[in-house]
Amino acid sequence: MKKIVLIDDDHLFLEFLTSYVSERFPKLEILAYNSSLNGLAQINPDLDLLLLDLEMPDLDGRKLLAYAIEKGVDKSRIIILSGRDADYLHECFPMGQCLAVLNKNEARQKVVLDMVFDALQRKAGE
Repeated sequence: MKKIVLIDDDHLFLEFLTSYVSERFPKLEILAYNSSLNGLAQINPDLDLLLLDLEMPDLDGRKLLAYAIEKGVDKSRIIILSGRDADYLHECFPMGQCLAVLNKNEARQKVVLDMVFDALQRKAGE
C-alpha cells in the first residue's frame, strides 16, 4: 500500500479528497490532517506522496515544504495545493522545487492529481 499525507485546513476539501482516493484508488492509504502542526509528525522520507496546502494558519505550505525536504522527503513526491491561480503558484514555486503546484479548484488541475494517484496505484500493484 502506498502512503499519502494530505495537510490542508479546508475541511470540505480534506473530506472530498480522502473519500475520492479511498473509493477510486484502493491501494493508496491517505492520511489527512486539517492542521499543519498535526501533520508534522507524519512527514518522513518514507512517504510516497505529500500534498500540502499553500495557505494555512500555523505553518504554510512553503514552511512545510522546507521542513519536508530537510527531513529527507524527495521533492518529486511533494505537491503544493492552493486556490490561487497557476501563474501565482509558479512564481512562488519555480520548477524543480517540488513535483507540482496545483490549483485545487480547477478541473484541469485535478486531472494531474488523478494521473499521480493512478501512477502510485500501479506501483502499489507491482
